[in-house]
Amino acid sequence: MPRQQLTAPAKTATLPGVIFTTARTPVEDTTPIPLAADAEPIKTAPKAAFPWRSVLLVAGTIALTVALAFIPKGFLESLGNYGYIGLFVFTLLSSATLVLPSPAIGLSFVAGSTLNPWLVGIISGVAAALGEITGYMAGIGGNAFAQRTTFYTTIERFVRRWGMLTIFVLAIIPSPLFDFAGIAAGTMRMPFWRYLAACLAGKTLRFIGIAWLGRLAPDLIHMFVQ
Repeated sequence: MPRQQLTAPAKTATLPGVIFTTARTPVEDTTPIPLAADAEPIKTAPKAAFPWRSVLLVAGTIALTVALAFIPKGFLESLGNYGYIGLFVFTLLSSATLVLPSPAIGLSFVAGSTLNPWLVGIISGVAAALGEITGYMAGIGGNAFAQRTTFYTTIERFVRRWGMLTIFVLAIIPSPLFDFAGIAAGTMRMPFWRYLAACLAGKTLRFIGIAWLGRLAPDLIHMFVQ
């Protein structure tokens, strides 16, 4: 950048009968010119770190699902012999699987015919809600495997729009599609307590209804048969 030339104004001095005038002389501009070294360095974006945490969460969830799917059926059914404790453990394990039908409904139906239907429903609802945490954690870790399905896209849209209401309604309906809602909630970073509260309310209502249906089923069948 060329230096600007400033011109000093002419000065005039007077004496009796004589006038002295100094010529305008150029004055050099001494303003420092910024050098290239003084300029701000260009910042480059840092390299993204490999998402180890997300990969481990997804891998762990899938491994748990596969492991539970290969547990012998007789072992799970034998837990029902221990009353409410067996009911809780069985429902917790069966609800922890992803996109697989849960046999907990059948056990709650049978347990309701012999045990207290209210306790059966509450215990099963709490266990099922805790088991559904796996879907939420899978959503936090990454949902690439779920996005490939049409069901996930549709359910995610409802979860984004209605939030807890969608979780609550899907928790009442006996369907493996609820796992997609849990994954969507985790992906959107829905507060965990909101997800768990909606899931707990819906699951508890569902299992209370199933337990009471198991209690009243013999009377209903007898009434219609006669």
